[in-house]
This record gives sequence, C-alpha cells and structure tokens, in this order.
Amino acid sequence: MVGARLVVVEGLDGAGKNTLTTALVGELADRGVSVGRLAFPRYGTPLADLAADALHGGQAGTAESPHAMALLFALDRHAALGELRGLLAGNEVVLLDRYVASNAAYTAARLGPGREAEVLEWIGGLEFGRLGLPRPDLQLLLDTPAALAAERAGTREAADAGRTRDRYERDAALQAATGEAYRRLAASDWNSPWCVLGVDPDVARLADLVVGPGTDG
Repeated sequence: MVGARLVVVEGLDGAGKNTLTTALVGELADRGVSVGRLAFPRYGTPLADLAADALHGGQAGTAESPHAMALLFALDRHAALGELRGLLAGNEVVLLDRYVASNAAYTAARLGPGREAEVLEWIGGLEFGRLGLPRPDLQLLLDTPAALAAERAGTREAADAGRTRDRYERDAALQAATGEAYRRLAASDWNSPWCVLGVDPDVARLADLVVGPGTDG
C-alpha cells in the first residue's frame, strides 16, 4: 500500500452524505478495496455532545458565537486524530462524512461573505495547522438544493421520535448561505481537489474517482 487516500463527503444537513458514504463503502468493498469510515461530529463523545447540546439551546448560549461552535467541532476532530491515523494506516481509502470544510462553510455562512477570507484562514490554520489534522486527498461536495435537503431533514426528524432538528438544521437562510459557501470552497479547491456532485451521483463512477489513479481495485 502506497498510502491511504483520505476522501471527504461534504454537504448540507439532509444532503444525503450518509447514504452516499454507505454506498461508496459497499462499492469499494465489492472491488476488494479496504475502506475505513468515520463521521463528524462524533455524536456520543463528549465534545460532539457539547456541540449538539449548544445547538439545541444549552451550554449557556454557546451557539450564539460562531467561533465557539467552530472550536467545539474542531476539537472533536482533534480528539479523533488517533482513530483517524489508525484508519489511514490500516486501509487503502478512508471516507469521512464531513470534515474541516464543514466548519469553514458553516462559520463563513454565519459571519457573512465579507469575513469569509478571514474564516478560511483561521479554520485552515487551526485544524490543519495547529491541531495537526491531515489534509484530504479529495473532497466531494454533494450539492443537494437547500429546499430538498431541508425536506429530507424534516422527514428524518418525523420518522425518529427521539430526534429534533438543531439550530443549524432549522435555519433555512443559514442552510442556503452554507450551500453557497460550499460552492465557493469547491471552486477554489480549498485544501485539496474537489468534485461537485448532483443529487444522485453514479456510485460506480464515483468509486473510480475515490480510488484514484494508479490504485488497484
């Protein structure tokens, strides 16, 4: 193994990231490619649960601060660094459902386009620099329209009595602005090559892209 490829699936709440990641894992496994998988935030762990609580109105209003929320999400990824390194050491491909770009897109959307350059510099320097997270080899933007993503998130909430949409998920304007921020990240190939996908991407063709040139599978 030359080295694992770190591939990230990004998109809005309800975009279909989990569904796509699951399909890719199955397709790659069928090809004999070893695949590791991790989703952020890692709900069920302390930092991710603090962030979730804040987005549901707890933690003394922490969610009012875009920077405080970004720090919680960044620290959750840093806490997973050992697990992530293990996945990279033991597999040919590691698929992540959300990563650093989600922090950049949502924080930029909350602060507005006028502060986007500042946000991107801060988030990139914090997570890839100070916290030492590995840069992805490829980032896939599942560019689902905000209205469709919101509909899916609502359906998911209705089907699970124990689940309520958080502050970000309920904010239609924020979701739309985040979608625009994601598209700008993709257009600039922020911290890796990006590929923008439609609502129903061809999983077999996408798996070819994920595996990359010169890799058996």
